Amino acid sequence: MDTKAGPPEMLKPLRRAAVTPMWPCSMLPRRLWDREAGTLQVLGALAMLWLGSMALTYLLWQVRRPPTWGQVQPKDMPRSWGHGSSPALEPLEAEVGKQRDSCQLVLVESIPQDLPFAAGSLSAQPLGQAWLQLLDTAQESVHVASYYWSLTGPDIGVNDSSSQLGEALLQKLQQLLGRNISLAVATSSPTLARKSTDLQVLAARGAQVRRVPMGRLTRGVLHSKFWVVDGRHIYMGSANMDWRSLTQVKELGAVIYNCSHLAQDLEKTFQTYWVLGVPKAVLPKTWPQNFSSHINRFQPFQGLFDGVPTTAYFSASPPALCPQGRTPDLEALLVVMGSAQEFIYASVMEYFPTTRFSHPRRYWPVLDNALRAAAFSKGVRVRLLVSCGLNTDPTMFPYLRSLQALSNPAANVSVDVKVFIVPVGNHSNIPFSRVNHSKFMVTEKAAYIGNSQASFICILAAACTLGDSGATVWDRARWQGTGGCWQASGHG
Repeated sequence: MDTKAGPPEMLKPLRRAAVTPMWPCSMLPRRLWDREAGTLQVLGALAMLWLGSMALTYLLWQVRRPPTWGQVQPKDMPRSWGHGSSPALEPLEAEVGKQRDSCQLVLVESIPQDLPFAAGSLSAQPLGQAWLQLLDTAQESVHVASYYWSLTGPDIGVNDSSSQLGEALLQKLQQLLGRNISLAVATSSPTLARKSTDLQVLAARGAQVRRVPMGRLTRGVLHSKFWVVDGRHIYMGSANMDWRSLTQVKELGAVIYNCSHLAQDLEKTFQTYWVLGVPKAVLPKTWPQNFSSHINRFQPFQGLFDGVPTTAYFSASPPALCPQGRTPDLEALLVVMGSAQEFIYASVMEYFPTTRFSHPRRYWPVLDNALRAAAFSKGVRVRLLVSCGLNTDPTMFPYLRSLQALSNPAANVSVDVKVFIVPVGNHSNIPFSRVNHSKFMVTEKAAYIGNSQASFICILAAACTLGDSGATVWDRARWQGTGGCWQASGHG
């Protein structure tokens, strides 16, 4: 039996058996040997049988047991045609620091059809165009974390020409699979899109799909919306994999090209979802080391974004989904607000200083307090853009009026709250649309682009926080919060 093949705990009995006796073997008294030889032979045989049975039991246990959280196997990760294993299992070339990649940041947004904008307002690249271009760059793998999928009109029983862009995206994904580019999807279970067949269609073409039961694991949902392409390119933003996100809902996000360090770090968050999608998965008390991140708010990635020195890191929520080194989403957002000295511009779908998805609700004023403290204590100008649509909960408005009431220009306290209403027009046949779904925050120092509903207790979400020493990148981001959307919202 090869003792080197066993784990340390299996080698301990063998080491004890090899301890030197109290006297040298050559000096063992003959009578003692003669008298006990038979007994020693029997005991030796029994010991060998015991060791053999233990080794066999251990080997059988290794074969039959599922992988533990400390031993996540490469076979449990998504297949990648170009990589032998997932980037989450491979060390980066350097843990943190400046990388040689020349990262490119592209702000992307969707503008609902027939939404008027103020003259001269800036706009970003159309989201649908950006997604199709990102898929065109794929050579090996596309990993998608998404809340739900609904890319075709029939998914929701609607016949409308505005669904064509979503259907083109679904067709593009099928073409990728036909070119042996792997597609892995982690999505929430149960799904909102109960009639959608998108994932069944893709799975039939070879896509790997895992449904993460976050209701059972955290009493929440998988609300993240990001892509990792070839372990090098990233999309992150507010848009669901829904055709309405491309033509009927206001969305904002970012595509980051040629940034392998950040992409592989975000891939680790994808892998946390992926392993939770296996049957009978449980949340680990401590995540294995290969899920840990060395890029966080204390030690952000440093690189050039379009030639501008920039720092960046990803955050995640809830805390149970934050392996060692990963900054919690709430902490990242509070740091952005706490570091602001001049202004905080934020866009959210809804605004409640309470829990939203727990029963009974409880008061949760963490973000509300941070905005008030910035405005009142530091004279930071606060602009808050909040969505209002047919499905908006009207109990939100007293909270907005309370925040607005804090404003007192005479005391250098500036708080402006506006409600963003997307006119329904002739699109009333499309449910759950015509709304501002963007989730971002901009200050003079940083930009936060996320997909959380401002509740970081149970909901799985991810976000990107970026800052730089110049103004080029964030001047563009700032306009998203203060340009066309702000001017188009006349409701104070």
